[in-house]
Amino acid sequence: MTKPTLLVLAAGMGSRYGGLKQIDPVGPAGETIIDYSIYDALRAGFGKLIFVIRKDIEKDFREIVGKHFERRAAVEYVFQELDKLPPGFSLPPGRTKPWGTTHAILMAENAIKEPFAAINADDFYGQNAYQVLAQHLTPGSPDYAMVGFILRNTLSDFGSVARGVSRVDANHYLTNIVEMTKIERAGRSAKNTDTDGKITELTGDEAVSMNFWGFTPALFPQIKTEFEKFLKKAGGEQKSECYIPTTVGDLVTNGQAKCKVLRSPDSWFGVTYREDRPMVVESIRKLIARGDYPEKLWG
Repeated sequence: MTKPTLLVLAAGMGSRYGGLKQIDPVGPAGETIIDYSIYDALRAGFGKLIFVIRKDIEKDFREIVGKHFERRAAVEYVFQELDKLPPGFSLPPGRTKPWGTTHAILMAENAIKEPFAAINADDFYGQNAYQVLAQHLTPGSPDYAMVGFILRNTLSDFGSVARGVSRVDANHYLTNIVEMTKIERAGRSAKNTDTDGKITELTGDEAVSMNFWGFTPALFPQIKTEFEKFLKKAGGEQKSECYIPTTVGDLVTNGQAKCKVLRSPDSWFGVTYREDRPMVVESIRKLIARGDYPEKLWG
């Protein structure tokens, strides 16, 4: 069987965090969240690793992150740059913000020929999440997959977050997903405030996308078409982004794809704001004490 590939989306600017959070150490031996993600992926059966980064962080990224893995698996780098757009489209003057996760995944089109998972570099998903997704991808299912997490377990105490809030049918297939970009705690529940100030109340129990996806290469022509639609509609804006949850939701709604929603009992945690980092460090310490990870990952 073909081993699936892990695509790590690491080109984000880290604007809310205030630095390159992708290479900020959180483990006792200087490990980053990416270290733990790849450790989990390799033991779940993933093979090749592909990093989506920006040219301006390439040197630091290869030195601090990439060198750990190049002797353990095949490693490739692809670059998400603002001007890498489909023919007929150009970068609007003054645009500095990346185009979003759909664009980031599209950058790997020429590097991936096998089933693959896509993850955020700054999210800690847990070992079980990699196992359930590898089990879905390895037999060669044509269906896409999303690992869903409980909304209230993915919120930050220090500000709003963006989440893809999903709806599923009786067979655990995705029926709809809505990208909400300003979700905050409201006691045990949550609320989202859209750009017009409209508030949507949430229970906190919703299954949400944390950008942990399973795909086949059939995705690439589909998202190229969807990204072109996005550029025609919002490509002239300064801060518009094409989010992969929205793109997958559109593919599902239009009948172009089926997406199984997988559930993991593991807790998700991540670094959106710098104030989140101590919680991540403490959470990893507890997992090491429980025996889930060695004190030094790459010893």
